[in-house]
Amino acid sequence: MPQRLSTLLLLISALLLTPALAAEDDAKAAPAQSGTAWWWDDAWWEQGQIPAATNYPVETRWVTYMSGDTEIPALVARPRGKGKFPAVLYMHGRRGLDDLIQLQVKRLAARGFVVLAPDIYKAHFIPPMPIEHDYKLEADVNLGVDALLKLPDVSTKKACLASQTRGGYFTLKVAVTFKRQEQDIACYVSWYPHMQDPNAPEAMQVYGYAKEADELKIPALVFIGEQEQYQRRRSIEEAVKNLELLKRPVQLIVYPGVGRGFDFRPPNVRSFADDLASKDALQRAADFMRRHLLN
Repeated sequence: MPQRLSTLLLLISALLLTPALAAEDDAKAAPAQSGTAWWWDDAWWEQGQIPAATNYPVETRWVTYMSGDTEIPALVARPRGKGKFPAVLYMHGRRGLDDLIQLQVKRLAARGFVVLAPDIYKAHFIPPMPIEHDYKLEADVNLGVDALLKLPDVSTKKACLASQTRGGYFTLKVAVTFKRQEQDIACYVSWYPHMQDPNAPEAMQVYGYAKEADELKIPALVFIGEQEQYQRRRSIEEAVKNLELLKRPVQLIVYPGVGRGFDFRPPNVRSFADDLASKDALQRAADFMRRHLLN
């Protein structure tokens, strides 16, 4: 073999081998990621322990409560049988409380909660996917907290607020504007919330966030997908960043490989990544709410 070709092959081999050797050296030298990533779990890494999910069979019923002269229908989902459980109010988004969103209500109940989910669009004969936000409907959600805490199968004096999309704005207003946080509300959890007044101008939708977010004092947990819409992700991240600067107890979890709606994307378009994100978020939300409701 000519010397020049031999030398060239040696150089190519060295270039191909160097990254692999470097990666091996990095793996040996790199410290554990404990404390540096939200997903890191020392118990899993060191001892092989996987947290067991709490699973209950679920039963549902429909109830109503009054908001002024309007009767508000609400789905109640809870573990089947006797017993009392911590309280969660779940607020739907622009879709309304349709069949896909009712599945999420049941999934939360299966973790060991009494979940009340008002259907405020149905109460006011509003079709799904409204563009404008009706501020009067916020009172309906607020009164849902009272209806929930009065249920005989609720074990806690406070509730946690859970929501998705525009429901995140509704529950933010309940916590802050209606002054329910700390007194009646123990925590705030939301999946890809609309963290801005839906009626705000376009520039505020993209570059701003709801001023009420700065007043959120209770522990908050927010889930989004890495592929979340830019105008939604920006407002969420800015709100969380400012809460962190204010030293408030907030955590934002971003799931790779998924976008908006990973919890309720239907089977015909659902991906494995959607399911992984959904299950992980549900488990983390349940642990978070249980911790703040029972402590």
